[in-house]
Amino acid sequence: MKVGIVGLGPMGSAMASHLLKAGHELTVWNRTPEKAEPLLAQGARRVDTPAEVASRVEAVISSLAHDAAVEQVVLGEKGVAEGLAPGVVHISTSTISLALSERMARVHAQKGQAYVAAPVLGRPPAAAQGKLFVMAAGDPGALASVRPLLEGLGQRLFVVGERPEQANLLKLCCNFLIYTTIEQLGELFALTEKGGLDRAQVFEVLTGSFFNAPVHKNYGRLIVDRAYDTPGAPVRLGAKDTRLVLEAGEALSVPLPFASVMRDRFVSALAQGEAELDFAVLARHVARDAGLKE
Repeated sequence: MKVGIVGLGPMGSAMASHLLKAGHELTVWNRTPEKAEPLLAQGARRVDTPAEVASRVEAVISSLAHDAAVEQVVLGEKGVAEGLAPGVVHISTSTISLALSERMARVHAQKGQAYVAAPVLGRPPAAAQGKLFVMAAGDPGALASVRPLLEGLGQRLFVVGERPEQANLLKLCCNFLIYTTIEQLGELFALTEKGGLDRAQVFEVLTGSFFNAPVHKNYGRLIVDRAYDTPGAPVRLGAKDTRLVLEAGEALSVPLPFASVMRDRFVSALAQGEAELDFAVLARHVARDAGLKE
């Protein structure tokens, strides 16, 4: 399939590499052209604008960090929406606001284009191995046309609705659950450490019994190893997602008191210059609150 990817951050690059290995013909664009070099060596083609990517493919995937980037790259001058032919599908894997997802759906519909929101769960190494979890929402016909592509990105595809913003809402909720799990683990490790227990053994008990989900294993291991310097996803994105969760809660009249706690954790991390660390570093803030030295 002729596929385009705009946005070659850690996740976009990993997905692109996986799609090339799967035999797709890939055209790519990134603000910093040099990030495409490893993909060019694997057979990808690089072009100068998102519109040019969209004009060459049967489906274009955007993998962008936040609302402002999506607005510029998709809806801005020489953006995806400018180059996409009628009927061709734009797949947004970005974690964005419900309002922007709704707006993109309107713009694409006005142009006769198709739009599917398909945010993903998983870190970049999982993307490179095709082991993401994909949650998608959009017009059933558009979804059907790109279903093999979406299924190829990960180990399981969940179709969650016909309105694209429904997938974005679910992704925000999943991220919120990750952040609160990190908070819980951080509090648990701080409490047990002050009680004289070894954190590695606590981790072994947790993940060897009831608490053996990937979120406990993956983030628990990062916390135990204090491995915060090579982020799968950085604090600045966690702060953005938490703000979007709170916005969704307000829009839908759902109180989210734990989200306010997480917002303050992220604000503290940003204030201490930790924007580019993995958001598992929040557990270090819990430990410091408990008087522990990390």
